[in-house]
Amino acid sequence: MDTSESTDSEGEAMEYGRPNGKAESDDQGSESGEESIQQESEEDGGNKKTKKSKMGKAKNSKPLQPRKEWQFLTTKGAEEPDEMMVTQVNQTHTLLRSKFKEAKSADEQSSAEWLKHHSVDDSKLTMKDLVSRGKAGKPTFNKELGITQQHLTFDAKDINEFEYKLHMQIEAYTKRVKWMLKGSKKVFGLLKGTRVALCIDSSDANTGFGRLTAFQESLLHLIDEQLAQKQKMYLVSFGTDVQHCWDTVRDVNHRTLDEAKSYVTSLTPSGGCNLLKAMKHIMKLKEINSIMLVLGSVPDQGSEIMCDYIHQMGVGKFMPLHTVAYDCSNHLTNLTLRNLADASRGRYHCYTSTSEEQIYTGSDISLLLREIQRAQDVINKIKEMRKGMMGTALVSIENEISMEVANLPQSRFLPRPPGHDRPLQLEMPKFQAKTSVDWLKQNGLKAKHLDLYQVLSPNAYSYKEEFIPVIRKTVQSQVNERAMAQFQWQDGTIRNVHVDMTQMFEYQKHLGATVQLYEKRVEWLSSGSRKIFGTVGEKNVVILVDLSVSNMNYLIHIQHSLRLLLEQQMANKEYFNVIGFGSHAEKWRPTMVKPTLENLQSAWNYILQMQCAGSRNFLEAVRLAVQNEEEAKHHIEVEGIYLFSSGIPDQPLDTASGYMEESCAGRNIHLHTVLFNVDDYDSAGAIPGRYANITKTADCLRNLAHCTGGRFHWFRETGIIESDDIKYISGEIDKAVNFSQKCAMLVESVKKKYKREEYDYFIEELKALPSSTQMSTKFKALPPPKQTALSMARLQISENKDKEDQVPKALTWRPSSAKDRENGVTASSTRPFSAKDPMMKVRPTYKKSATQTFYTDDKNSVGTVFKKFSSSKSVRKGIQLAMIPEKEEILTTKEWLRLYGLGRLKLDLNKLVSGPDCKHQETPVKTLQKHVTAKYCSIFPHVNVKGVIKHLQLLPHELVEYEEQLEKVLRRYIKRLQWLLSGSRRVFGTIVHKKVCILIDTSGSMDPHMEELKKELASLIWDQLYRLGAKFNLIRFSKTCDKWQNSIQEATEESCHEAVRWVSGLVASGNTCTLDALDRAFEDPDVEAIYLLTDGKPDQSTSMVLREVAKMNFDRHIAVNTISFNCEDSTANNFLKLLAAETSGRYHRCHSDFNAHMFAHKLLTEGFNDTEYPHLPEFEGEDLRRLGAEIATSRRFLTQSRSYRGMFQNQPKPHEKSFERTDHMTNGIVSARSPKTSTYLTARHHSYLVGRPKSAVK
Repeated sequence: MDTSESTDSEGEAMEYGRPNGKAESDDQGSESGEESIQQESEEDGGNKKTKKSKMGKAKNSKPLQPRKEWQFLTTKGAEEPDEMMVTQVNQTHTLLRSKFKEAKSADEQSSAEWLKHHSVDDSKLTMKDLVSRGKAGKPTFNKELGITQQHLTFDAKDINEFEYKLHMQIEAYTKRVKWMLKGSKKVFGLLKGTRVALCIDSSDANTGFGRLTAFQESLLHLIDEQLAQKQKMYLVSFGTDVQHCWDTVRDVNHRTLDEAKSYVTSLTPSGGCNLLKAMKHIMKLKEINSIMLVLGSVPDQGSEIMCDYIHQMGVGKFMPLHTVAYDCSNHLTNLTLRNLADASRGRYHCYTSTSEEQIYTGSDISLLLREIQRAQDVINKIKEMRKGMMGTALVSIENEISMEVANLPQSRFLPRPPGHDRPLQLEMPKFQAKTSVDWLKQNGLKAKHLDLYQVLSPNAYSYKEEFIPVIRKTVQSQVNERAMAQFQWQDGTIRNVHVDMTQMFEYQKHLGATVQLYEKRVEWLSSGSRKIFGTVGEKNVVILVDLSVSNMNYLIHIQHSLRLLLEQQMANKEYFNVIGFGSHAEKWRPTMVKPTLENLQSAWNYILQMQCAGSRNFLEAVRLAVQNEEEAKHHIEVEGIYLFSSGIPDQPLDTASGYMEESCAGRNIHLHTVLFNVDDYDSAGAIPGRYANITKTADCLRNLAHCTGGRFHWFRETGIIESDDIKYISGEIDKAVNFSQKCAMLVESVKKKYKREEYDYFIEELKALPSSTQMSTKFKALPPPKQTALSMARLQISENKDKEDQVPKALTWRPSSAKDRENGVTASSTRPFSAKDPMMKVRPTYKKSATQTFYTDDKNSVGTVFKKFSSSKSVRKGIQLAMIPEKEEILTTKEWLRLYGLGRLKLDLNKLVSGPDCKHQETPVKTLQKHVTAKYCSIFPHVNVKGVIKHLQLLPHELVEYEEQLEKVLRRYIKRLQWLLSGSRRVFGTIVHKKVCILIDTSGSMDPHMEELKKELASLIWDQLYRLGAKFNLIRFSKTCDKWQNSIQEATEESCHEAVRWVSGLVASGNTCTLDALDRAFEDPDVEAIYLLTDGKPDQSTSMVLREVAKMNFDRHIAVNTISFNCEDSTANNFLKLLAAETSGRYHRCHSDFNAHMFAHKLLTEGFNDTEYPHLPEFEGEDLRRLGAEIATSRRFLTQSRSYRGMFQNQPKPHEKSFERTDHMTNGIVSARSPKTSTYLTARHHSYLVGRPKSAVK
């Protein structure tokens, strides 16, 4: 201690005890002061002279005055300061150091280390600590037991505070357990140490049988989450031999982590499991302080050998071994690893993918569960204390309710409806209730013959196809289209239907009456006890009541629901029983009994005595219901089991459904589940044995009901959420409405057709009236003959020429009863209206043949000379150059294909090869005076195009050019497909609107995919909305709805940052209120399109959602684009498709299992030789489906074009075919061209021309 500091402090103490702080001294004080200074200078030994000189000066300056006696401060009654009232910055470390503890992060501590500071003992929450708070009273002697009992008295405040701390401690342990089950800690546990060696089992048993991929993914997560935080690491794998990643221990950095990942991904099965050899290799390393052993198979060496070796190698050093049993069901492996961990003072962890119970056997989690049990035991003791006993000691609690009030049932403190405890008032049903399925068998649309297709089928006719040689096409019959309406049938075909207006009117009337009947049925199903349980249609019924502790606050609701059921639906049954179940199941009666008034009242009294406790032991209750020997002896069989519950059973769904299927097989037993929707469980309240959100609970109970052919009913206090009975009726109503709309469309089409025909008729009548000029010139005299008029012979030639040039026009169709107004020709001899004159299209493009007439020497006989010969029309079509811009345009696939589809680019192969029909025809040849058959069709390649044989008009070099253009277009299509499946478009599709509102489903079922969704939303905001410059808003919906902004905002950098920040705070919980979210989106008047992202059906009825959206969208015409996100439910996806279709939107579904880049790489590198490999999946989204269909069509056309080119190689050349010559002369007249004149002269043909093509005759 420094002398100067000592002097200063001592001087301060001296002045503190004197009045006014003045220095007073006398001779005695001076001597004592000099002695103290001298003593201090001697102890110091270094500054003697300095101190003496200072005191000498002080002595000379002022004499010391005598001081008063020291006055002690009184501290009587003062409270001891709290230990946390410390002024240092590191106060926590100081306090822990005073308790011989050390402050560490909880993430770095094992459960044993963490419990040193957070156990029940450390928190002073044991039973011993509780008893120490009580005050002992006078012992009393119990005459009945013959023993002396101690009497303890506790303050109510102490008991409540102690119990609250225990509950908080249990909650802390539960959070710790949940944290231990996150990420890689669930598979491998918590990895301790800073220099870690990882020993991996790569035997055939562990890495074979499809386990390698999942094992590698788990190891990669371990490297990223835990090994990346260490200082040094070493990796080694072992099978029959040992293989290491590095020769020495390496520092952890980015390079070593990448090498470790590469080493893990290259693991292959390597024989047996030589664990001893691997441990010998690991124990030689000196720079490690922790070893993790991951074992998934039984080691080659025994457990005793390995434990002895580890024990011997661990003598003199602390090398803990963290053992992990990876997805191994063999108990020898688990036993060996547990013994190895105990021998090395390490920890043991177990992971299985099939059973979660095995995970809780690990060292860390089992310690936490043990502490939870200890805390729960103390809570149970407190409950015993409230009853007045604790072992053999009497306990009384001050300021508590009396024992009489405490012994009352739990339901006594809950609000009750009026008349709750009164006797039952039975209502005898007037008829036996039926389920909706059975009811619709008698009252459905088909049962009442009100199916629209049943009504129209007697007057519906299919189209008839026939080849018409004149127009050289295969056409459909269209005569009936003039008198009948066209209607799409169930199989997708179009049929002509004769519409009877009277019949349609009567049909609509009956349809309306039937819909009213269905609505009354729905109203009846939504009233009374049917609102809660649905219809009870079976005669022998057992009711299972969920009495778990989580239903404690809803016990009165349960009792009231059962009261309604007993009063309204049980009186006309044959047998019934009631079973209440919590942790244990209890029957009201050993067997089912008759529903008499006495039995029903006794059942109601039993229900009033029900108390909630324990979990949900569903299987025990079902076993009591289906396995009853007494009932089997009397041939009484259970027909319907009604489960009334608010949560999932204790047993897994697979176990429960498997047991139900086996128990109900062949016995005609149906399990009907009724879900009572309660509010989410409070963390401070009763915690059920197995917890799931309401959506998963509904899925579980729905599957349980449907696996036995039963029904599912879901309701809450506000009304019915889902009911199979109502769903069937609603489906029939929707079908009736659909039939009514189609019927109205048929009637409207007939009305329009009759109006059009009547209008056409009046137009023809008006055209038939002669004009005034025509009437005035009708009776004019004929002009006199001119001198240049033709003679009778010339007139005959001219008339014949006109007749030859004139082509008869097709007459319009008329009914058989109608007469032709102009020529008197009956309609039966006319052609159909659709069969127009084929020469009407050909005439303008054909060059007509021209003839010149001349007189011969034979009196008035004439002859003709051909001056010009008609040329045939060219049917050849050229190959267009395909041009598609490389830059991707933000358009829907439908709009994009309108610009760049195969039809628009004129690359449709079917149209390119369409030409004259390849059909052998007999054509009359006037010059030969007989019919000649075409004999040379075989020299031309012919193909089948849509069922019609066509001549192949494209030459091989043109087909090569076509294939080049098609491959170019196909590559561009694949690039477009890659673009559609990249970035945020993979999940959300293409955003093409400029003012959008995006609805995000954050219900409880989205919890597993929430992190992925947040990343995709951030990508959407920057990748599409910001680049597009769109205005947008975000709405998240679950149980409630929440808007990001009140209206749509510009996609600026600032707003995009705020939107991403808002998205990052989304949490998945609650239900799926889709209709509320759509309503909030329609509130914004500036929105042009809505994008709805969800993973399942809404909580409301799908038909109601569609109906309400149609009302909201009546005048606005907003497109609702739906996005299916990780949804495998076909019913939900069909609802999203229908919602998008009815609002002119698009449906999109992301395909996470399809790698577009891999598909494109294979297709571009391997070529387009195969039309099926690599296989393109069947996309469900509209954009991807349209583009996929176009790609498939392009690949098919490419294969067809190559097959067409092969036909030219196999086709014989014309000069290679041998023709038979004829030796006889055939008389006839042909047209031969003179080399000197441009006219065609009549001449005799030669024998070498017989049988040759027309081109040779020319």
